[in-house]
Amino acid sequence: MSKKPLALVDPAPRTLDLIFSQEDLVRLESMVDTVVWKEGRMPDEEVEKHLGEATFLIGQTDLPRGRLERASRLKAVINVEGNFQPNVDYEHCFQRGIHVLGTGVVFGQAVAEMALGMALDLARGISEHDRLFRNGLETYGRPSNVGSFLLAGAEVGLIGFGNIGRALLPLLAPFGGRVRVYDPWLPERYLESCGLIPGSLEEVLGSSRVVFVLAGVTEENQGMLSAKSLGLMQDGACLVLISRAALADFDGLTEVLGKGSIRAAIDVFPEEPFTADHPLRRLDNVILSAHRAGSLMPVYKLMGEMVADDIGQMLRGLPPVRLQRAERETVSRMRSKPVEKS
Repeated sequence: MSKKPLALVDPAPRTLDLIFSQEDLVRLESMVDTVVWKEGRMPDEEVEKHLGEATFLIGQTDLPRGRLERASRLKAVINVEGNFQPNVDYEHCFQRGIHVLGTGVVFGQAVAEMALGMALDLARGISEHDRLFRNGLETYGRPSNVGSFLLAGAEVGLIGFGNIGRALLPLLAPFGGRVRVYDPWLPERYLESCGLIPGSLEEVLGSSRVVFVLAGVTEENQGMLSAKSLGLMQDGACLVLISRAALADFDGLTEVLGKGSIRAAIDVFPEEPFTADHPLRRLDNVILSAHRAGSLMPVYKLMGEMVADDIGQMLRGLPPVRLQRAERETVSRMRSKPVEKS
């Protein structure tokens, strides 16, 4: 009987139970033998002990060139955190033909639905007027809707058109408004083929009633949402910041929101937990959410399903089809911070 391939499972901050249903775990273990680390990151001595025999590495293990050179059987590195980190020698992986795959695509639908909900809340003042009502300060009917607007027909802007943007677009379709996109990594004709209007950052911010911030963080776009750029937004416009906090200069964002000219919903923060006495916590024109948009159990279980599917593909000599590939031209430019908690 032939020995099964070995998979090192180093999933922190995830856990095996979080990302695999019982069915998919059984399926995984029918295909590979596993060495699973359950508490925190796998120690270096454990990695070195098993890496030379490993065919798959599931997790965010540090993989510099020297370590990869000792991993002579390695076929794939599968990131289950969601962000490709600068702790892997990606170029060496590409040269060796090692697949570098990620599960970030699983969050698209969940985050898109939350983003739409936040936009509707901002447009209609739902959370704000709930707070007023609970404090006995409600107003009724037309006077309560000063500043409210319909999302139907509104000009919408997307900053980034990746996994979340592609999931959000069909959710926006019934509202019928024009959607303008800033994404310098995509060709204009591709965006147009999706029914979108390509635009510069300034055009998207200046022309949109609702702006969704959906991009990943790169070496080029950190802090691009400054007080100056956000100052281009129309009075009463709404900003939904739901992808990565580092896209915004939070001091500049706080300054603009403090003036009350725009509204915002924010699900991601530069440090989490967020500073307890931060001025954003006291602003009525801001909805705050504790990095909740993608953290749903069905989302995590989808990770395990995709991992098992693509390991099965690779063991059959076929390419992975469900997980997201790291791209040689862009992965080294990504700058998202590691996730600390599931």
